[in-house]
Amino acid sequence: MTLEEDSLEYHRSPPPGKLEIATTKPTNTQRDLGLAYSPGVAGPCRAIAADPEDAYAYTSKGNLVGVVSDGSAVLGLGDIGAQASKPVMEGKGVLFKRFADIDVFDIELDTDDPEAFIEMVAAMEPTFGGINLEDIKAPECFEIEAALSERMEIPVFHDDQHGTAIITGAALLNAAAIVGKELSELSVVFSGAGASAIATASFFETLGVDPAKIVMCDSSGIITADRAAADDVNEHKAAYARETAGGDLADAMQGVDVLVGLSVGGIVSPEMVRSMNDDPIIFAMANPDPEISYEAAKAARDDTVIMATGRSDYPNQVNNVLGFPFIFRGALDVRASEINQAMNVAAARALAALAKQDVPDAVRRAYDDQPLQFGPEYIIPKPMDPRVLFTVAPAVARAAIESGSARRELDVEAYPEQLEARLGKERELMRIVMNKAKSDPRRVVLAEGDNERIIRAAARLTDEGLADPVLLGDGAVIEQKVEELGLSFDPVVVNQEIAIQDEYVERLFEMRKRKGLTRSEAADRLRNDRNYLGAIMVECGDADALLTGLTYHYPTALRPPLEIIGTAEDADYAAGVYLLTFKNRVVFCADATVNPDPDPSVLAEVTRHTVGLAHRFNVEPRAALLSYSNFGSVDNEDTRAPREAVARLQADPRVEFPVDGEMQADTAVVEDILTGTYDFAALDEPANVLIFPSLEAGNIGYKLLQRLGGAEAIGPMLVGMRKPVHVLQRGDDVNDIVNLATVAVADAQDSD
Repeated sequence: MTLEEDSLEYHRSPPPGKLEIATTKPTNTQRDLGLAYSPGVAGPCRAIAADPEDAYAYTSKGNLVGVVSDGSAVLGLGDIGAQASKPVMEGKGVLFKRFADIDVFDIELDTDDPEAFIEMVAAMEPTFGGINLEDIKAPECFEIEAALSERMEIPVFHDDQHGTAIITGAALLNAAAIVGKELSELSVVFSGAGASAIATASFFETLGVDPAKIVMCDSSGIITADRAAADDVNEHKAAYARETAGGDLADAMQGVDVLVGLSVGGIVSPEMVRSMNDDPIIFAMANPDPEISYEAAKAARDDTVIMATGRSDYPNQVNNVLGFPFIFRGALDVRASEINQAMNVAAARALAALAKQDVPDAVRRAYDDQPLQFGPEYIIPKPMDPRVLFTVAPAVARAAIESGSARRELDVEAYPEQLEARLGKERELMRIVMNKAKSDPRRVVLAEGDNERIIRAAARLTDEGLADPVLLGDGAVIEQKVEELGLSFDPVVVNQEIAIQDEYVERLFEMRKRKGLTRSEAADRLRNDRNYLGAIMVECGDADALLTGLTYHYPTALRPPLEIIGTAEDADYAAGVYLLTFKNRVVFCADATVNPDPDPSVLAEVTRHTVGLAHRFNVEPRAALLSYSNFGSVDNEDTRAPREAVARLQADPRVEFPVDGEMQADTAVVEDILTGTYDFAALDEPANVLIFPSLEAGNIGYKLLQRLGGAEAIGPMLVGMRKPVHVLQRGDDVNDIVNLATVAVADAQDSD
């Protein structure tokens, strides 16, 4: 199937198109419908009539953007008209929602009259919180944006101009830094003089490029003062007319530092690239074919060529999706009256700074495990990087406040946390634990300290002030990997050979001598197994928590800490808990990793420990012990265990949380079943702590919820230990490691 055929099938599969309207409030009862429409809707209508600002409180206006086009300049397709442009505008809506949780109505206006276009868009101001103008040809786009920005009290943003300028500006900041050139010293030539080129040139000036060193070429060659005087160019191009002899693009490129291509494919030759200054910067952004191919530009010279294109199959894609969703997010959240140049600059600088940070594993996987690391092949972040949202939007919001565009107060320091919550409950809950960890970081020993993922996680833990990581391993190897990864942190390393202290050997021997362990065997275990060394460091107070398991089987990693640290004073058993987060719900699932066939005493203890973990995440627990029976509907050995565990818990004076069972899984999580059919149950709301009757059930259950239910998983978190220990899964990425280390710090704080 060709790309064209595949795309047609994608768009026509039911329901046709890419967007739909979904309700955000309950509509299940007559009362719900009465509140949503008549007569309940009269209340907010009267409130808004009295104070128009209340539209932001009672309607979706504050999170709704209009994507508006006349279809006169669709990328790669030209003037195809309003109707044909609708798939593109729907696609823009998808990107707004996917990357910044912004709702969109796409509006295609069938007019070629700029004045009519302006009037129609201006009349829609009561509907929207912002307007994104799209695919409108030059020079009309300049007139339309200027007029609407003047008339409307909401942000108006022509993405074809400013989006390209902002992303290219971010790329220029980093490219210039890599080749060691100041922006004020750069000479820049533009191939193309349309809306994107003119806006980008203007933005470069704002960033610090000398206007006198910018030369612009259109299809007729260099834009000169003579051409401007002869009215050969429009007023927007004339702003870049230079007192210079005429010539073509090849003439303009001789001896320059930067080429910005926003024109047509294949018009730049290797010879033209060789005529540029040392270490040239080439942004060839014509789509689908750049002005010169990546391979040809790189092969043209022996020095550093920093190359960016508009294509996703080459490094350094200049993609507008890095800009508009996050710029609008920040603008909407401070209720900005405009998107001004200060906000655009803030976005570009935030993107440039983000590219210098370590890239999460999830982003690397999304791009086929490319070695994404700041340098000539990685000067701007990737669009799939979720950090762009809570990096760029806060920068834009802050700039809006400082420049006077904002009409709403916002705690800029707390704002990133609010944005993280938009990406899912997982981030919202982890932020609670992270804030706690930052208040008093603890020493977390990482047993596999020379593993790349562990090292990168240690760097993040250090940079974010979440923990004081201690890496077990060869110091020279670890330092070399730190340098190769481009990480700027000084790791604390414990070399296993050097760290075998008499105190450690004696402590292990005393603990295990009546379990058949000799003193020499104790020394051997500490010397040869980092899990024993890490556990004894925690036991002796030289570390506060242990993380291991990334390169071990789970039982192998768990055995040493169980032997040395053991379970808590009020515990006889440890258990593994997964926190699963859905869009509007979280559940804790236990036991998924430790106890194969728990009896009633184990189930009761696991429930208490899991509830304690829920409290650390600020979740009010409601526990259900699961089975294939509902409250005695089946009576056999299997169903008696959870039933007896519930009886023990309900009779325990220490238990202050609602708990019931045995019950089926749907009874536990579906309110209509729980409160409708079983109104006698101790739970008056669905359970959020699910205790499975066996390790087999728990492991199967959480994985089905994660994979089929689309849940995000944090864990497994080990509960019931005397001191904090967590065992990683072998496939865990850097984010998983950071999350568990953060939980370990919170555990250590609670165990003081």
